[in-house]
Amino acid sequence: MPADEDLTSARRAAAEDNRDWGTYALDWVAKYGILLALILICVGLAIGNEYFLSTRNILNVLRQTSINGILAIGMTFVILTRGIDLSVGSVVAFAGVVSASLATTSSTAMVAGGPYPALLALAAGLAVGMASGAVNGVIVSRFAVPAFVATLGMLSAARGLTLLYAGGRPVPALTPEYRFIGTGDLFGIPMPVVIFALVFLLAWWVLGATRFGRNVYAVGGNPHAATVAGINVRRTRLMVYVISGGLAGLAGMILAARTGSALTQAGIAYELDAIAAVVIGGTSLAGGVGRVTGTLIGALLIGVVNNGLDLMGVESYYQQVIKGVLIVAAVMLDQARNRRE
Repeated sequence: MPADEDLTSARRAAAEDNRDWGTYALDWVAKYGILLALILICVGLAIGNEYFLSTRNILNVLRQTSINGILAIGMTFVILTRGIDLSVGSVVAFAGVVSASLATTSSTAMVAGGPYPALLALAAGLAVGMASGAVNGVIVSRFAVPAFVATLGMLSAARGLTLLYAGGRPVPALTPEYRFIGTGDLFGIPMPVVIFALVFLLAWWVLGATRFGRNVYAVGGNPHAATVAGINVRRTRLMVYVISGGLAGLAGMILAARTGSALTQAGIAYELDAIAAVVIGGTSLAGGVGRVTGTLIGALLIGVVNNGLDLMGVESYYQQVIKGVLIVAAVMLDQARNRRE
């Protein structure tokens, strides 16, 4: 009998060791797996294509990533509070068209008295984005409508408003001052990349070093406990949607400035790329867990994969397949971590 008990104890100890190793491995992958994946992909592409590591191509990757990265940072705030924002793609188009109409020299597209100073046009675009986000936030926080439903409605409404405002036509001939945010550079660095970096640093500081940032995590982790602790849950939820909408407006203006005209069909399916970057970056769909640095890496990973496939002449359809696989894998990892906790 003692021998049997010793054998059982040994088996239990072995099982515990295996569980500990499994837990450690899962934690390690959750923390560093996405960064390792980005590094390995970059190494592989550098070996496979001589142009990948060229300065021109690196700047191109960063420029292309900037718009999705800005959207993804706003999405991070929302998902941290257990929400979702499906409207950002439509808000990109809406804010871009309204802003561009104040900074165009086209007589058929400008607002009476235009073109106006670029700062006024940019302020108008940010206001449109933040107002759209505020509508989402009020519906979600005050009327307790599921975020999926509320933002899906805004997705349709904002797209319709875009078409109504522009008459279904693009807004061309933007002023050089306005286009600077999309085509200019600062010390050799493209302005979209500079703006993306500033947005990232600000978001990193807000989430990591401010009371509002702590409130965001608390609301996402346990909204009932946050209420008991004196946190205004409604206000916090409202503000994250305002942030998401404002950054969508900023992204829409950068996109319009880059292309030289604001298109009514701009931003279609952009919300999917933003959500993908956030989830791949390790932010939990269950809320309360995630970092904006992970979102940055997730956005870069998507941008690098897209760029690498382009350099290798791979059809764009495969990019969607790979992106889907990455999203599913990230969600599976998130679910496994949630079950363990």
